[in-house]
Amino acid sequence: MSESTPLLQMRHVTKRFPGVLANDDVSFDVLPGEVHTLLGENGAGKSTLMKILFGLYMPDHGDILLRGKPTQITSPTSAIEQRVGMVHQHFMLVPSLTVAENVALGLPSSRGIRTDLDVVSKRILEISEQYGLAVDPGIEIWKMSVGERQRVEIIKALYRDAELLVLDEPTAVLTPQEVDDLFVILRKMTAQGTGIVFISHKLHEVLELSDRITVLRNGRVTGATTPAQTSRQQLAEMMVGREVKLAPDKPPQHLGGVRLELDNVRVQGDRGTMAVDGVDLSVHAGEIVGIAGVSGNGQRELAESIAGLRHPETVSTISIDGVDITHANPAQCRGAGLSYVAEERMKDGAVGEFDISENLLLVNHGEQRFIRGGLFDFNAIKKHCQRLVDNFDVKTPSLSTPISSLSGGNIQKVIMARELDSEPKVVLACQPTRGVDIGAAEYIHSQLIAQRSAGCAVMMISEDLDEILGLADRIAVMFEGKIVTFIDRQDATKEQLGLAMAGAG
Repeated sequence: MSESTPLLQMRHVTKRFPGVLANDDVSFDVLPGEVHTLLGENGAGKSTLMKILFGLYMPDHGDILLRGKPTQITSPTSAIEQRVGMVHQHFMLVPSLTVAENVALGLPSSRGIRTDLDVVSKRILEISEQYGLAVDPGIEIWKMSVGERQRVEIIKALYRDAELLVLDEPTAVLTPQEVDDLFVILRKMTAQGTGIVFISHKLHEVLELSDRITVLRNGRVTGATTPAQTSRQQLAEMMVGREVKLAPDKPPQHLGGVRLELDNVRVQGDRGTMAVDGVDLSVHAGEIVGIAGVSGNGQRELAESIAGLRHPETVSTISIDGVDITHANPAQCRGAGLSYVAEERMKDGAVGEFDISENLLLVNHGEQRFIRGGLFDFNAIKKHCQRLVDNFDVKTPSLSTPISSLSGGNIQKVIMARELDSEPKVVLACQPTRGVDIGAAEYIHSQLIAQRSAGCAVMMISEDLDEILGLADRIAVMFEGKIVTFIDRQDATKEQLGLAMAGAG
């Protein structure tokens, strides 16, 4: 194969699902040794196109060529055999197994029924050395940082001799320093001829890493460019089809009294260790406090203790407007004025089998305004739900559509509509735009700012430093269960936050 022959060519690919044209005559190619970014909103067709490449879907029309030769990829096994690898956004690793055991999963042993982990470990060390991946084959996955787990996923693909690697949102849960390390690794890979498909919502990363950029919107290619020919603003507008505000407009702050107060909050994690270790924090009316930190440093446990899902130690105190909710249940926390946007929207925020109207009524279906004569008033319910769908610009065929069939951004809008409709005193928003496209993120940010302007206290937990820096008035950084620093927004830099998140601040 010559240098100019693409590793991958996808020609005129079309894929239909009932009622949806997911890919509409899409052509896309990747050259050896280049990073080609696939950019687009949720529902634009990126994931469908990559699932076709990895053998999870078959195209209705179109051709796939690898190294200039037509091919059929009928399964992930077929893709791997043809040297196509994929690193999914949510890591496919078994936490209790070692790195070597995870890499060996699904592969035949060179010793028949006996394991050959020593052979696997040796090859992992060779790959680590070649690409600067720095991974110990004998360490269990649960003991590793998120950045280290990302490297294991890349090693899994390289071990299987991947020449073309798809990376789906690979930086979603990494610190800025870990992102820099990852980019160094990816450049080493492309220098040795590996082709990379990079999928990301973070436009500054796309401009920094990409050689070429292809933009999808509504299943079609709407533009192709290079970093030298474009800007963040132009890319955002190509994705969304309209002008986009990359930095949210924040009106002047009118600070009120303390709405949410945490005093010496200590919370035990699932492994029996202290996941939250003595957190003191106050959030005022008219304020957004951002909690920054790498995933796994106690943020989830802190949020669950505030929401009544996990009870803290007896020495702890949590209150809303002076009402003690330390050991309250979720309904009592809501009664005190809390709205909770959970980190995992399909696990804790919505019921996938329920339709949109049912999900909008999950927390307040017993209110008198929805009941007539002891029965549900379906006319009142429909008007209420339609108002929320219209106000929050939820794109859906109907109120009876199962929520699981919506894009991530629209699911998040439904959850935000439900949680903010109750005129809360405190909003606890966890990863409010994780995996959400730029248009939906812009809208969700505007809603959180509107709550701040209405005198609500907003506590936002996010691993996205652009989001933290764009929205927060004050920033607290969590590391190993403690708040290691407080920083006023005007004094904060991304580098300073990144170091604190890694425990070096």
